[in-house]
Amino acid sequence: MAEHPHAALVRRGYDAFSRADMEMLSTLIAKDATHHVPGGHPLAGDHKGIEAVLGYYQQLGARSAGSFRVELQHLFADGRGHVMSVHRATAAREGRTLEAMGGIMFRIVGDKITDLDECLEDLDAADAFWA
Repeated sequence: MAEHPHAALVRRGYDAFSRADMEMLSTLIAKDATHHVPGGHPLAGDHKGIEAVLGYYQQLGARSAGSFRVELQHLFADGRGHVMSVHRATAAREGRTLEAMGGIMFRIVGDKITDLDECLEDLDAADAFWA
């Protein structure tokens, strides 16, 4: 069974993210996209526009000395412009470690990701790590 095109798009995004390929990500994400990050830590909030979204991704790397990684576990597509991902994130920062399950609900219009709603298994752990 072939992977749904929307799931394939998100998979390409995870691959580009893992390689820190901001140029590729900028071709997959709409110019006016928003990435919604839950929590109360300094990186939480709505990152609106491609520059802010890519800036958020760069901050994940910078604040973790390049150790932030995500391992894609599953993708689910509904065929109506939504893809849900499940991933495992790891990072080290200032003597602390992060190992967390999370996911993102992607909204896709045409061939671009327009909205990313991030969800975390443990919001408190993320807040403590990124604070």
